[in-house]
Amino acid sequence: MTAAAAVAVRPPDRLTLAAFVVLILIGGGNGVAIRFSNQELPPFWGATLRIAPAALIFTVTMLLLHAPLPRGRGLVGALIYGVFGFGVGYAFIYWALLTVGAGFAQVVLALIPLLTLMFAIVHGLERFRVRALAGALLALAGIAVVFGGQAAQPVPVWPVVALIAAGICVAETTIVVKWFPKSHPAALNAVGMASGAVILLAISLIAGERWALPTLTNTWIALVFLILVGSVGVFALFVFVVRRWTASATSYQFVLYPFVTVALSAAIANESVTGAFLLGGALVLAGVFVGAFTGRKASPVPQR
Repeated sequence: MTAAAAVAVRPPDRLTLAAFVVLILIGGGNGVAIRFSNQELPPFWGATLRIAPAALIFTVTMLLLHAPLPRGRGLVGALIYGVFGFGVGYAFIYWALLTVGAGFAQVVLALIPLLTLMFAIVHGLERFRVRALAGALLALAGIAVVFGGQAAQPVPVWPVVALIAAGICVAETTIVVKWFPKSHPAALNAVGMASGAVILLAISLIAGERWALPTLTNTWIALVFLILVGSVGVFALFVFVVRRWTASATSYQFVLYPFVTVALSAAIANESVTGAFLLGGALVLAGVFVGAFTGRKASPVPQR
């Protein structure tokens, strides 16, 4: 493959930054909605019911906009984006969450910025920056402070391995969006989500899950939110942001998601906000600022 030139390290423009903030707010709301969905739906089937309709929406959007389907290397990239980002990645996360708590899962998934930075360097998309590494480690420390109590509990080994594998999938799909030739966002997500839904449905079949539509009102509300906002909205914004910013900076969304989730839970369920949350939140914000918003403009990596 031929690597694209590295994106210069500089602060995002206002439109990109606004999209990034909205992406974080929506993504954080997903955690609250998934709690309601998981109360009634089995994990792989619930993920399929979320991704398959979103794929249909992107397909209709693609047709209305007369956006061409990805071809050649662009199609390969879209399939990799879907198989690993929506199929394998979601399967690992949903399976792990059957055993471990959401707090511990967030600690492990906070490795994504570090993994993305490493992959971006390996693929030649970005140069190594000490600030990026320091920012990712600082953000990871903040997550550990917030969820330290949950993370300290004994946890089976294989769910942890699954979460790390999910983090690898997510980090690599972030690189894929920048590495392969650009496709229209609607077409990219239509192909990606369709292929991911096929993987999830196959896993659900193998797992022997019961396929049925929700019967509870709360589950329907959560599912509609996850389809329209949490999937269509999130991944349209994700593609938009990652193409206008660096892959490693975009990946900081994953360490900011849990703080939005906790804040929403406090507002909806009257859960208290602890001192550990405030301290950890400050560390995460500091890490994001150091890793994503500071540093001099870097010279692009020469094209190969």
